[in-house]
Amino acid sequence: MKNFAGKIAVVTGGGTGMGRELARQLVAEGCNVAMCDVSEAAMAETRRLCEAEKLPQGLRVTTHVADVSIEDHLTRFRDELGEQQMTDRIHLLFNNAGIGGGGSLFTNTREQWERTFNICWGGVYLGVRTFLPMLVKADEAHIVNTASVNGFWASIGMNQAHTAYSSAKFAVKGFTEALINDLRLHAPHVKCSVVMPGHVGTSIVSNSRKVQSADGSERLNSDEVALTRKRMVAAGVPDADKMADEDIQAAFAERARSFLEDAPTTAAEAARTILDGVKAERWRILVGEDAKRLDERVRATPEQAYDRAFYESFTQEVGWRLG
Repeated sequence: MKNFAGKIAVVTGGGTGMGRELARQLVAEGCNVAMCDVSEAAMAETRRLCEAEKLPQGLRVTTHVADVSIEDHLTRFRDELGEQQMTDRIHLLFNNAGIGGGGSLFTNTREQWERTFNICWGGVYLGVRTFLPMLVKADEAHIVNTASVNGFWASIGMNQAHTAYSSAKFAVKGFTEALINDLRLHAPHVKCSVVMPGHVGTSIVSNSRKVQSADGSERLNSDEVALTRKRMVAAGVPDADKMADEDIQAAFAERARSFLEDAPTTAAEAARTILDGVKAERWRILVGEDAKRLDERVRATPEQAYDRAFYESFTQEVGWRLG
C-alpha cells in the first residue's frame, strides 16, 4: 500500500497519543478515519485537530465510543462505521489502544491485572476478529498491531513488576507473527505489522490510572497512594515511607508529565515511523532509537537481559529512568 488517499482506516485509542497522531497524519494524506476510544471528549479534540486544516471534500472522520476489551462494543463500532462511512470494507486497521497497570500478581488486584491484559491483548485479538471480514473485502489491506519493546523484553526495571502489560505485548507480537502466514495462505492481499515502540511521549501513565480507577480523576485514591509509596520505597527513593500523601500525589503527577514531555520520541514521530513502515510493507516496525538498541542488546545476550548489569548499562546508553 504505497499511499493512503481514498482509503478507510480504523484507529483504536484515537483520543490521545499515537492514536491521535495516526489519525491526523492519515487524514492529512487523504485517508478516511473511523476512530474509537473510551473518552468521547478526547476523540472530539482529535477530530477537531484533523479538521483544522479543512478536510478535502467528501473525506470522513468519525468517532465511536468503545472499550476494545468488550466484543459488543467493537461490534457496535463496526456497524456504526459501516453506516457512517457508507462502506462494507476497510483498508487499514490500527489496533493501537492500550493501558498500563496491573504490574504485579502480588501487589495489584486480579481486576487491575486482567483489565490491562484484556485491553492490551484482548483489544488486538477482538479488533482483528471484528474487522477481518471488512479487510478481506478490500482490494488491499493492512493490519497494524501495537505491541511494545515489552513484547520482547518483559521489564521496566528491577524494582518494579511489569507482568500484565508485558504478557499482553508478548501475545500481540506472537499473534501478529503467526498472522503473517495465516494471511498469506487465506487472504494474501492483506498484510500485517507488529509495532514495537520504545519510550514514546504519550499520556499512557495518566490515562491508565483513569481507566483502571474508572473515576476519570487525575488524582490517586488512597489505595493508589499507598501502592505508589511502596514502589518508591522499593526503588530507593529517600524517605519515601515518610512522605505526605500530597507529596506522593505530586510525584505521580511529575512521572506522568515526564513520560509525556521528556520522551526521546514524540507521538507524531512514532506515527510517521509506523505509516512509513506500512508503506514499505515491513512486518516488524521498531519505533525509536532506544527500541532499536534494546532489540539488539536482548538478541545479543538474551540470558543476561534481566541482570542488573544489563539494566544499568542500557539506562546509561539511552537515558531511560527505570524502576
